[in-house]
Amino acid sequence: MAIFITEREGQIEFYQTFLPLIDPSLNLDDILADDNDGVLNGNLLEFKLRVKDLNAVLFQCVKYLSALRVKGKPIPANILIVDLNGEQAYLYKSADYLTDIEKVYSGGASKSNSGFIGNAYNQKYDYSKPLDASKLITVLKSAEWTKIHIDENCIVGWATAYYKAVPTARKEDFIGDDTGKHKTIGEIRNPSVFAPYIIPYTGHSNVRFQYLMDKLNDTLQKKNLGAFYTPEVYAEKSHELLRMAIDRVPEGNDYVIIDRCAGTGNLEKTLTDEELSHCILSTVEYYEYKVLQELIGSKVRHIIPPIEADDTFNAGLVRGADALSQEYIENPVIRQYIDNPKCTIILFENPPYAETTSAEHQRKGQGKKSSTWKQSYVVLEMKKALKGKIKGAVTNDLGNAFIWSGFNYYLRQHTDSYIVYSPVKYWKAQHMVNKKFVKGFAYNRRWFHTNIDACIMVALWANEEANIESIEIHGFDYDEKEDNLIDCGSLPVSRIHSMYSSVYYDKRSFTDDITGSILLQHNGCAAEGQKLRLNPLYNKNIVGYMVVDGPGFDNPDLHSVLLTAGIYNGNGFYLRDDNYLSKLPLFCASRYITYNRAWTERARIMKSADGADRYNADVVSGKLDQWLCKCLLFTCLEMQNHMRTFTGSDGRFYRNELCLDTTNGDTLASVDLSKLNADKTEKQLLTQWNNLITEAKKTAEYDSSLTYGVYQIFAEIDTSYKDEDGNTVWNNIEVHSALQTLKSLVKDYYNKEIVPTLFKYEFLK
Repeated sequence: MAIFITEREGQIEFYQTFLPLIDPSLNLDDILADDNDGVLNGNLLEFKLRVKDLNAVLFQCVKYLSALRVKGKPIPANILIVDLNGEQAYLYKSADYLTDIEKVYSGGASKSNSGFIGNAYNQKYDYSKPLDASKLITVLKSAEWTKIHIDENCIVGWATAYYKAVPTARKEDFIGDDTGKHKTIGEIRNPSVFAPYIIPYTGHSNVRFQYLMDKLNDTLQKKNLGAFYTPEVYAEKSHELLRMAIDRVPEGNDYVIIDRCAGTGNLEKTLTDEELSHCILSTVEYYEYKVLQELIGSKVRHIIPPIEADDTFNAGLVRGADALSQEYIENPVIRQYIDNPKCTIILFENPPYAETTSAEHQRKGQGKKSSTWKQSYVVLEMKKALKGKIKGAVTNDLGNAFIWSGFNYYLRQHTDSYIVYSPVKYWKAQHMVNKKFVKGFAYNRRWFHTNIDACIMVALWANEEANIESIEIHGFDYDEKEDNLIDCGSLPVSRIHSMYSSVYYDKRSFTDDITGSILLQHNGCAAEGQKLRLNPLYNKNIVGYMVVDGPGFDNPDLHSVLLTAGIYNGNGFYLRDDNYLSKLPLFCASRYITYNRAWTERARIMKSADGADRYNADVVSGKLDQWLCKCLLFTCLEMQNHMRTFTGSDGRFYRNELCLDTTNGDTLASVDLSKLNADKTEKQLLTQWNNLITEAKKTAEYDSSLTYGVYQIFAEIDTSYKDEDGNTVWNNIEVHSALQTLKSLVKDYYNKEIVPTLFKYEFLK
């Protein structure tokens, strides 16, 4: 009888024994992919050193199968519970537990399993005996599956799996039904690819999936159309703003509530019948259009188009419902209200957001095709109207096209209103709207079918000209478990007027600048294979190259970089030794969101150069000398400072001068930091740096000819590997430990000593 000390040890030996007899091409990585003990052909395996309660272990397996179903993965027909030290395997059939598998479980699968009542096992194998071992091998070779039902808990997972299996498929191929004029029966109703895995869905329509329709688009369609799902609790809260807009309707006027991107009607579903009777709704996606009609079509005033015609289906979209087209703007159903002075217009929308330069589009070669909306009538008209008036790539944002066209084509009278969901940048940084702000809320973008914690503003704008510099919006997060809102208090939003690049970037050239140097990647190593967009310079007075572009904090690590030489794509400026210190607050500010990750900060707080005059004056006066030293200390210890010491392909030696390693003589930073009147915290930071470099010098990877910064130690010395259990093992644990302690100290120091002054001088606003 086997005697294993750990479950992992026994599991590995089991697979090493049986895999060569089943499929020699398989390895553990192929089998262990879903946080369980393995799926081998049509078998889910669960190992225990000793099985103490078969029913409890069986329930654990049921939870694993439930998770597979939710992910859109086939459900193995067999469950094998393996008692390693007893060399026993118990076979159960997953079909017997389909009802339990089709539930959704939370928490760890191995917890709270006692009390489950299972059937008797179907077969028991003593695989220490040749005959039973042979029978077990036969079972492990079998590839049979238990078919599951499609419901709202698993359909997104199966949709993802379908589009991965059939890259050319569209939404109709997956959820198409026989309602409406366009009758394509999709995979869920007539399985082909998934025929062995799913039971045909018998729902007449797709209403059951109404809250998930945006997530069921094929991968590129998701990007093209953008996401405009609105959580019900947020929609209901924004009804307060809608009713304020209705209160603004002059006595005796009719009014209409227009939503040009209604999806399945998430924003409107819980309105009163009276309010719905004033709604004009449309959505450009065909299957959402059908669900919208079925859910509230009989209650609203109009849906665009009002009835489905033979040509309504247009490659998955709705002909006549493209809000960016001239046809839509001239739609007679809508125009009759816009042209009526006795009718008040209220726009109530969560416009889509699409970023068609995404990596997904580029991988599929669809970037240009998916940007066709940029050639729409509205966007072209917006470009002409805003040319020379607004800075920045305003027309690259699909949501901006809705906002601009809303004010320009629909709102006419001062009592008209627009309630719109969007990140605040359209008002804060892009100045697209100069109207009277009535009231607004801030919501967490995470709950809009995204994975990002960020601020989305829903604002009520009156159609009255106004020049406002700051507004207050009330923040609400969402408690998914309790299904209610969490009050986060009032959040100020201030406009920004100038960017770092226009005010702070050092654009000087020197007579002794040498054209011809090296270009680097974000990680501080030589650029290889990238398109080079910067003409590299060399000068002894060049300290490094800084990237701090853009006002926002999307992809912050791509937009805040310090390198020893220029970066391949430009977008920054060379730091010179005569004024580099005064530029460091730009880098410090660009790290804000890394150390302040609350959803209320991202997309609300932005980078600005509005305080430049006050800042520059105080720099000249010497008032900020000590604070600039603090910024230097932070910069030297901040991980995103990717400066390295190396010999370039041009034969020049590039030394990291913004670090504290004085092994090979003083650096520019060490000389300037000698002017810091270090307090207790700063002395602690310096001590921890000394601990780190001391430990680094003890390693085999250390090169005494180099001058090390924190990042180079991390990248070249704090290395690791995975052991046979998949755990990370650090090659130099002392270095790793010292680095982790330093990171924690740096975060606290940054928020206490650096951030308040960044806000004071409006580097952050």
